[in-house]
Order: sequence, then C-alpha cells, then structure tokens
Amino acid sequence: MAITIYYEQDCKPAVIQDKKIAIIGYGSQGHAHALNLKDSGCDVRVGLREGSSSWEAAEEAGLKVCSMDQAAEEADLIMILTPDETQPKVYEEHIAAHLQDGDTLAFAHGFNIHYGYIKAPEGVNVIMCAPKGPGHIVRRQYTEGSGVPCLACVAQDATGDAWDIALAYAWGVGGARSGIIKATFAEETEEDLFGEQAVLCGGLVELVKAGFETLVEAGYPPELAYFECYHEMKMIVDLMYESGIHFMNYSISNTAEYGEYYAGPKVINEESRRAMKDILARIQDGSFAHEFVEDCNNGHAWLLEQREKINQHPIETTGEHIRSMFSWVKK
Repeated sequence: MAITIYYEQDCKPAVIQDKKIAIIGYGSQGHAHALNLKDSGCDVRVGLREGSSSWEAAEEAGLKVCSMDQAAEEADLIMILTPDETQPKVYEEHIAAHLQDGDTLAFAHGFNIHYGYIKAPEGVNVIMCAPKGPGHIVRRQYTEGSGVPCLACVAQDATGDAWDIALAYAWGVGGARSGIIKATFAEETEEDLFGEQAVLCGGLVELVKAGFETLVEAGYPPELAYFECYHEMKMIVDLMYESGIHFMNYSISNTAEYGEYYAGPKVINEESRRAMKDILARIQDGSFAHEFVEDCNNGHAWLLEQREKINQHPIETTGEHIRSMFSWVKK
C-alpha cells in the first residue's frame, strides 16, 4: 500500500502560528517540541506539575512555564508528552475540564487513544505528530536546519481542518523539512510497539546478549565477545543507515558477507518469524497494552525486576570496563 509524504510546500504555517499551544511535559520529546515550535514562531507554553524538576530548565530555555491546568485552559492545542502510563491520569486531572469545542488534543504516540484509555469529547480534534527519532535528535536536527521525519495522523476531525492542523504542527517541529508521512493512530501505535519489541529493543538486545553468552560459554574472553557482538553493532548499523544493506555488504569483507547469507537465516528463522507474528497479534488485540497497564498499576514490579536483571548482566559490566578505555565516549 502506497504512502503519502508531505513537505514544507504542503503545509500552512499560519494554521499553527495562530494557535496557543500547550506542551504537557518537558522530557525528551517535550523539550524538543516546545523549543522547535517556539523557534517556528508559535505561541508556546509548557505545562508542568508544581515543583517539577524541569520547571527551571524550561524557563532558562526561554519558554513560558505554568501549571498543567493553566496551560490547558489557555491553549487551543494541547500536546500531551508525558509517559504513556501517566497520560490518562494527567488527562483526567488536568486537561479534560479545560477542553472546549474546537480545541485540538495532540499526541506523539497513539497508545492511549488507540487502546481507549483516553476518550476525547466529540467536539475536539484528536491528532498525532510522531517524530521518528528521540527528542534530542528532533531538537538537534532542527537547529542544524534539517528535521526528523514525522508521522501525522487524525483520529477525530471535529473542526473539518484537523489534517491541516496536524500538518502544520509537524511543520513546526521540523518534520516537513524531511517529510511527513500520513498514517493512522492504529498504524503508528501497532508498528511502533512491534518495532520496539521485535527488532529495535527486544530483538536487538536479546541477539547481542545471546551472541555474547555463546562466545563466553565457549571460553572466549568477555572483552573480545563484547567487541564482536556489541561494540561493532553500531558500525554495521551506521553503514546500513547511511546507504542501505547493499552498502554495508560492499563495506565488509567477502568472508563476512558470505557468512551473513549462510548464518543469518539460521538465527532469524521460521521460529523467529512465528514469534514475531505472535508479538504483533498481542499488540493488535490489546493484550500487550492491558499487560503493560496492569504492571504500571502494580508499581512497575515486573519492569523493574527485568531492568535490574539486565543492569547486572555480564555484558553490561564488561561494556562499562571497555567503554572506560575510550576517551571519546561521554560518561
């Protein structure tokens, strides 16, 4: 299915410049959205909890900062950029009462709208602008004159121009410089969760750990196993990112390329693909979302247990030692 990509000439900056915008939260995405929109000529205020550790940082960056309730009351467009698990409570306690017909509720990830944890009034637009990169990259590329591609979505068009608003918002954070891809809340939510779980975070981390453990269990020094299965990963991914798999293969030895074709399908095989399909099915039917929210309500008990396990894994202690040798790696 073909996608549609929009650029700067397709956007109407005045649509977003004429609105009062509230950015709720000032974390990775929050600071990038707020600063990029401000630099794009928009009327921005950051809504934070009283006593938030981010309050001073946002003010020092030249932004107007106020309580979440005040920000929601003043704004006609409210972008919620707190963590997924906190958004329903933030919405109910600080935003819902201030919404008026014609307002726009915005998100950078569709989790809570797609799975029904937040239900907006009928008279309010519901849109998404999801930059395909972490917040510090969204900010850095904007200041360098480029931008991170964005997904733009509309779940509810109450005013008839919600799509224009979504495009203009994406323009404001720099997405139109590289391309805005039209999607739906379901597409963004499901593919994003799947990518994180099966490939980018879950799949990659387990692949690296498994390779490291296999070499160490076979008697090879952990330091050498780290270099082979962890350190060099960035170099390979950078080559793929720069110009594609074919360029990575061009840059490596014939021995390495031969081994790629021989061994890759033995590691990522039909069993792996069945597991990926099961992961996707659990995302699509809401099972993962329910399980995640239950763990959140239980104080993140399972998440914290898993975090402690990975933090104590030998690959992490080995990596800490190896990275201490590199003067160019930031502590």
